[in-house]
Amino acid sequence: MKEIEISVKLGKELTADEIQTAAVKALGVSPKIKGQIRYRIMRRSIDARNDILYRYRVEVYKPDEVMSEYVLEEYKNVADAEPVIIVGAGPAGMFAALRLLMRGLKPVILERGKDVHQRKFDMARLSREGVVNPDSNYCFGEGGAGTFSDGKLYTRSSKRGDIREVLHQLVRFGADPTILLDAHPHIGSDKLPIVVENIRKCIIGHGGEYHFDSRVTDIVKKGDGSFDVTVNDGTIYSSRKVILATGHSARDIYEMFDRKGWEIQAKGFALGVRVEHPQSLINKIQYHGKYQPFMPTAEYSFVTQVLDRGVFSFCMCPGGILVPAATAEGELVLNGMSNSQRNSKWANSGVVVQIEPEDFPEYAQYGPLALLQFQKDVERKMFEYTGSLKAPAQRMMDFCRRIPSNGLPQTSYHPGAVNAPLHELLPEHVSLRLKYAFPEIGNKKMHGYYTNDALLLGVESRTSSPVRIPRDSETLEHTQVAGLYPCGEGAGYAGGIVSSALDGINWAAKI
Repeated sequence: MKEIEISVKLGKELTADEIQTAAVKALGVSPKIKGQIRYRIMRRSIDARNDILYRYRVEVYKPDEVMSEYVLEEYKNVADAEPVIIVGAGPAGMFAALRLLMRGLKPVILERGKDVHQRKFDMARLSREGVVNPDSNYCFGEGGAGTFSDGKLYTRSSKRGDIREVLHQLVRFGADPTILLDAHPHIGSDKLPIVVENIRKCIIGHGGEYHFDSRVTDIVKKGDGSFDVTVNDGTIYSSRKVILATGHSARDIYEMFDRKGWEIQAKGFALGVRVEHPQSLINKIQYHGKYQPFMPTAEYSFVTQVLDRGVFSFCMCPGGILVPAATAEGELVLNGMSNSQRNSKWANSGVVVQIEPEDFPEYAQYGPLALLQFQKDVERKMFEYTGSLKAPAQRMMDFCRRIPSNGLPQTSYHPGAVNAPLHELLPEHVSLRLKYAFPEIGNKKMHGYYTNDALLLGVESRTSSPVRIPRDSETLEHTQVAGLYPCGEGAGYAGGIVSSALDGINWAAKI
């Protein structure tokens, strides 16, 4: 077997004949056996540095070489098997459950929110009326925070495990098979709910359980080493093992741990703004003025250092919209989402600044909840400025010049935007670094990015958890509570759909 790379112009399909012709040369075989050469396309990526190309990475095999296929394990019927409680039905929880099915253990999923379809009604009310359901919103509910986002499946966390298991599972449950090939795969907010629902049907069909509207209010470790987990209606579920996969916004879980004296730690996270450009501008920048309608909607990512802190793009949503992501009354948080077609006229991304506990010593009094309290305070400050879910907003160049904006461009954010001195509302630690970062990105990395046609809206604060729940590196259990397995974004060890899913798989494999 050899791995080869083949480039074709964007808009042109790579043919079997082209692959086999290239393979003959790479393998050093006779052209007479070209038709017998087998191949597997492994990766497809866009190269826009000069000509706009698709670059394909392809495995090619001689006729006598074995070409193995990736095969998922089968699920077992677990109706009568030992139960394992999973708190949270996001990627970590769902993929932990699927791995438990493979192992012959019964997943019992407790989800504070509603099923993926019922969530939509609460999110619609949030956007249109400003009414927050604290248990059913863009962060809470079946599928977790990633379900109604762009559905990005790209991760640099390959050391966590075999990413193929996650991608092949998603395809099994309805995702487009192209996610197996694309360098930056995504599913889209319109397609992910179907995938999530199919996963649930599979888990229930094999004997697992789902319990919605079941917010965990207490976890008790009993004398025999098992757990009683109480939910909001008073129901108690019991198990010897508990997988905690609550997501990064389950503040009540962190507070419960703190009350119980179970160790948690303050953890750095990132906070900033959502930046919205016309998608046509991003297409022009990224494709160097060569964009054509048949080309994929352009995206971007960047990272830089400003005053010894990282500033980076986060959750970029090409052809997307902005949505309110508050999980409680009196707070204002923004997030982005894209459907599978990525066909809105806007591009948005979080642009955020890394924050560490030592950056805000005035919050040290809150102990391990220091940055959680800081996060709350910033979100409340944004809400108090507008008195609603309307977002404080400012044009990009005006923000950097620290002057008021003379009117605002149109935005995809349904609740609307309020002209505001965002440079003053954000913590100076964040505002100052963004002030230097935006011109740098526009001058050095993406010419045209730094423009007053770009709108900054506050605040993007749910990038990752501001709390870490420590765990043993070998057993993966909480350092103080044996049998309790913190995983995913809520534990502070993952970020995004794939890394969280891998975390859930790894934890389920340890039980």
